[in-house]
Amino acid sequence: MADLTNELLDILGEADFVTLVEHYGGLRLFVPGDIARSELTTIVGSDIATRLSKRYPGGYIRVPLARELRAGRYRQAGMSNRDIAKALGCTESSVDKIVRRGKRRSPKAFARPKDPRQTSLLDLLGDEE
Repeated sequence: MADLTNELLDILGEADFVTLVEHYGGLRLFVPGDIARSELTTIVGSDIATRLSKRYPGGYIRVPLARELRAGRYRQAGMSNRDIAKALGCTESSVDKIVRRGKRRSPKAFARPKDPRQTSLLDLLGDEE
């Protein structure tokens, strides 16, 4: 499954891959050879549908859930673990596990955005010089 995830990331890019996964994650998806006669274009857009159709014309793919990737993106967007759990269709405990595992692999991908209202002690010390 990781191979398909990497392949889809290469074909679509991260943002379009997440769009595909948010609509079809965990499902077997038929990719038509002719996207003009497909509902795929109305759901994920003609650009994504075209790229998928060129790679998998008339075939099926099992769209991965990509929970770790999505959790990282949602976390960077400032979503709470509760909201992430709703978006991923899992429990908050599962999100905690996904985040812990993700932080070990790539800490920056799972860092929460810095709150601009918060000041750092180091920032305050830098002003005195």
